[in-house]
This record gives sequence, structure tokens and C-alpha cells, in this order.
Amino acid sequence: MNPSPPDATQEPLIELKDVAKVYKLEEVEVRALDGVDLVMQRGEYSALIGPSGSGKSTLMNTLGCLDRPTRGSYKLAGVEVVNMAADVRARIRNKQIGFVFQNFNLLARTSALENVELPMLYGEGLTSRQRRDRAKELLGLVGLGDRLDHHPGQLSGGQQQRVAIARALSTQPSILMGDEPTGNLDSRTSREVIELFRQLNESRNLTVILVTHDLGVARNAKRNIVLRDGKIIADTFDHDLAAATLKASSEL
Repeated sequence: MNPSPPDATQEPLIELKDVAKVYKLEEVEVRALDGVDLVMQRGEYSALIGPSGSGKSTLMNTLGCLDRPTRGSYKLAGVEVVNMAADVRARIRNKQIGFVFQNFNLLARTSALENVELPMLYGEGLTSRQRRDRAKELLGLVGLGDRLDHHPGQLSGGQQQRVAIARALSTQPSILMGDEPTGNLDSRTSREVIELFRQLNESRNLTVILVTHDLGVARNAKRNIVLRDGKIIADTFDHDLAAATLKASSEL
């Protein structure tokens, strides 16, 4: 089912084999993921799409090392992470993966600059000056070089999401993940934010993975991965095919 990767001669950045995630709710088992196989190369831009309950958020949490599968293998940059201790998995997550969420998750009483600096306090042993310089550079990259001292309440929704993207980039991750990153934005601002994801993917060879229910957002990704009932039912570079598969599955 997997499409041909951009460069299959390289070791995959992400490799899932027979991954399942089962939740037990009293006497009922819920299979959020059910035998997922997935390979991604560095520099891909993918959208995980599907109806509510399809497993797309569980898949993102698995890929982001936020959750551990019940069964299967997950290799990140060639390293098996499923059986790692939680603290080791957290260190890999903090180094390799940046997250952008629908609700921005910024600290309200903290400036844009300080919000972006925050993840660097827990990582590379940078000096205060180095953290500040990198935060300034990243806020300039996302078009907020003139908003360094503004607090979230002084920024629009789109500007807050740009701060969140800069923060996600502050530890220089190889993967940028967005969980419905345009869900709280109007259509024009959504287009601007998605364009920023595209630019980061292309200019930095950054692997971008977005969870979205919005086919307009998914169209901007190069690869669409459609989920239903915890299974991947389409994995394609053809957005129209992905949209048609999603529509057909919703009519079953």
C-alpha cells in the first residue's frame, strides 16, 4: 500500500511494522490502531486524514513517541523505540520531534521570545545568549521578528500559531508534527500557516506530518495517508484518490 518513497536507497526515518494500539474500557476493547505498516523517508510532507475515531491522532501520538503501541515495531532513524523506558523515549522525542497543536499551548504571561526559548532550557546546554539568538532567528523565520516582546494575548490566532511553530523548531528537530494546526484559524490565516509548513519542508528538508480533517489542508501535503477503523486504507501522492477513498469509506 505504501507509495514509492522519495529516496528508497536511504534508511527510512520512520518505519512501523504491524503496529496496534488497544485500549480497554471496562469490558470493551477499542482497537485504535490495527496492524499499521508505514515507511517515511526524511523530508516527506504527509497528511494523516480520516473521520473522527479513525486512528489518526493515535497514529500521530505513536509516531511522536507520546504513546507506546500495544504490539508491533516502531523504528525512528533506525532505532527501535517501542521497548524503551519512558524517560529514554522522552529524550528522543524532545530531540527529534517538534509539536504544533490546535490550541497553540503558549504560556499566556510569557513573551513570544520566552515561549520559543522554553524548550531549549531542557536540552542542549545552550547559554542564555545562544537560546535568545536562536529564538530571535526562528521568530524572524516565521515572520514575527517585530513581535518578540508581545504576549500571546497581544497576538492574533495566526501569529500565536507562528510562535508555536517557532517554538517547535527551537530544538532543531528532524520531524515537525501538527495536530489540527489550523483548527482554530480562519480560512485566510489557515492558508498562510499551511504555506509556512510547506516552506519549512522544502527549505529545510524537514519531515512534516499533519493530522487534519480538512481536505484543503491535506491537499497541500505531498502524501495523503487515509485511516479508517485503525487501518490505513489509502497511502498515496494522489490527493484526488485520497479524497475519493475517504468519501467512499464514509458512505459504507
